[in-house]
Amino acid sequence: MSGSAPPAPDHSATARPEWLSERGREIYGPTPPGQSVPVARQSALEEGEVDEVVSLIADGRIARHTVVLPERLQTRHWPSVTRVSLALDDRLGWESYGWKIGAASAEIRRSEGVPSPSPGRIHRRGLSSSPATLPADLFVNYRNCECEFAFELGVDFPARDEPWTEEDARAGIESVMPALEIGDTVFDDWYGASGFFGSCLDNGGAAAFVEGPRHRDWRQFDLSKVGMDVYLNNFFVKSGTGAAAMGHPVTSLTWLLNWLREESLGAKAGEVVSTGTCTGHLFALPGDTVRAEFAELGTVEAKFL
Repeated sequence: MSGSAPPAPDHSATARPEWLSERGREIYGPTPPGQSVPVARQSALEEGEVDEVVSLIADGRIARHTVVLPERLQTRHWPSVTRVSLALDDRLGWESYGWKIGAASAEIRRSEGVPSPSPGRIHRRGLSSSPATLPADLFVNYRNCECEFAFELGVDFPARDEPWTEEDARAGIESVMPALEIGDTVFDDWYGASGFFGSCLDNGGAAAFVEGPRHRDWRQFDLSKVGMDVYLNNFFVKSGTGAAAMGHPVTSLTWLLNWLREESLGAKAGEVVSTGTCTGHLFALPGDTVRAEFAELGTVEAKFL
């Protein structure tokens, strides 16, 4: 099976500017990765509290302003995250294009202190094809770029009692594409808000999605070994492989299908599922261009206005 990455380009001779780190621009707020302070509350949000949180986040998203979540509404009760995220999607009412998986990689779960991957909606309002120019009105505080493998589904995966297997998932894939999933949150301290799962509450941090070329012959690739290099303003930042997405992007897809099943939801033919970052986080500013080169699968690029 093909899919083994070709020899990586030698970037050692290229000087990295002082402002550039492995997380792109260091603009993620005052809290460094992995140093958020967990809030004390562990109890579930009451129904009225869920509505308060949803209203605050929805107002911030629509009016594009930062939100401060009152301390009394901050909890590390993980099922409450799901309740808020799904209710937020209903409140916003934005047309769906599919689903994304946040914190699919162990690295991201460690840096954000979350116990599980965190799903979110991909909305058509934030959808672009590469090369893309993304307007400022898609974002509130951040442009956090993640290099991902995304699958177009060829069949429905309805809610059912029996779990979906990886064989089921593979049989239902129509195509694969390289993608940039761009995260944002109404909370102004990306990692600090992890103390109450902030970006997970806010649609898993999903704001925009840029898709590259589709490949219907995807089975010829071992996606766990397919690599990518990501650049910010033509400066090499870092590399990754598909193994970062739960060991294999299809494993990540299967997890999402079963999460939907457990929530009595389903996925439909034609929807796209982006399976989680393979390169960690890369923060960009307006005026920046991010480009990811996915070995045999092609290039995906986004410029931020």
